Amino acid sequence: MSAPVGPVRAVLEEYAFPLEREFLARPFAALVPRLAAVRAEVKRRGLWAPHLPAALGGMGLALPAFGEVSAVLGESPIGHYLFGCNAPDIGNQELLLAHGSDAQRAQWLAPLARGEIRSCFAMTEPEYAGSNPVWMDTRAVPDGSDYVITGHKWFTSSADGAAFTIVMAVTDPAAPPHQRASQIIVPMGAPGITFVRNIPVMGEGGSDYASHAELRFDAVRVPQANRIGPEGAGFALAQERLGPGRIHHCMRWLGIAERAFRLMVQRAVTRELAPGEPLGRQQVVQHWIAESRAEMDAARLLVLDVAHRIEREGAHAARDGISLIKFHVAGVLQRVLDRAIQVHGALGMTDDTPLAYWYRHERGARIYDGPDEVHKSAVGRRILEGAGMTRSPGGRR
Repeated sequence: MSAPVGPVRAVLEEYAFPLEREFLARPFAALVPRLAAVRAEVKRRGLWAPHLPAALGGMGLALPAFGEVSAVLGESPIGHYLFGCNAPDIGNQELLLAHGSDAQRAQWLAPLARGEIRSCFAMTEPEYAGSNPVWMDTRAVPDGSDYVITGHKWFTSSADGAAFTIVMAVTDPAAPPHQRASQIIVPMGAPGITFVRNIPVMGEGGSDYASHAELRFDAVRVPQANRIGPEGAGFALAQERLGPGRIHHCMRWLGIAERAFRLMVQRAVTRELAPGEPLGRQQVVQHWIAESRAEMDAARLLVLDVAHRIEREGAHAARDGISLIKFHVAGVLQRVLDRAIQVHGALGMTDDTPLAYWYRHERGARIYDGPDEVHKSAVGRRILEGAGMTRSPGGRR
């Protein structure tokens, strides 16, 4: 199925863009009833969950086609939510679809796919560097047919109001580093979970779906049947979801960049420095516009090329490309947003446009899912090793 870009854009123009000023000015929870009505309209038009198979109520788009849709949805900060393909739900859906048990799919995936509940993913810990994801302290200790989970997580996106979280926890401390952890479904209402706070991001704490939480797990007991996949497979499953997830993120970032670009161009045309002297006549503004267009077009081709390679050969074969798009597109996004804000002047610092919101929240694009520097080092090292450079003593990476 080809990407239904036109119908998707029509929904954004009719419903999403008019709601953005309210989204930027009010807590997300206050908008949920109105957003639910738009979601129902999306379902009525047959555009719900473009990434999921028809059996789960989705459109069944292949990864490259969904990437095209994701870029359009990225043009609004509520686009992906309205179409039921918002992170972190989308990653959890794909994980449960590929590796969940029949019981897990019935209890958690089915209502998640319908948009009746939300979920979150608890991996990062404040005490340990997120750039080394195998280094964590949260433990899941077997006790009869249960696990008892104790640990501290943060930047658990959208935990506020979520029905369940998937927790990355060490189940075998003696195993090799990449085989120590497992992924376990934990209901958010389970005894022992403490919702510490929504973490302010550049001063904005957010609420409901639009938030990042700090959580504590104090002897939280869940059945071992809640584990996803084999014990010790947590890191492998996390890596597997990162490949398609990077396509989702990067195309969403390009959608943001496209919207920022349009706003920048419109501002350059309409803002006058003096009567009859539009801002766009400034050569530096012309250069920013040209550079942004070139960077965005090149980045889109790179991302779609990697998406096609993932479809043909799998995420492992495309791992260098997956790293390349992560740091490259994150950099393009940051530069385009910065130029757009500069062209808007003081207006760009306000929430009268979505630019400041995106700048606050998407600066993290160069940090989450692995800092850019880690991806650059990994790709550079593999290129050099392919040219004959040996690894450092002891095989250290």
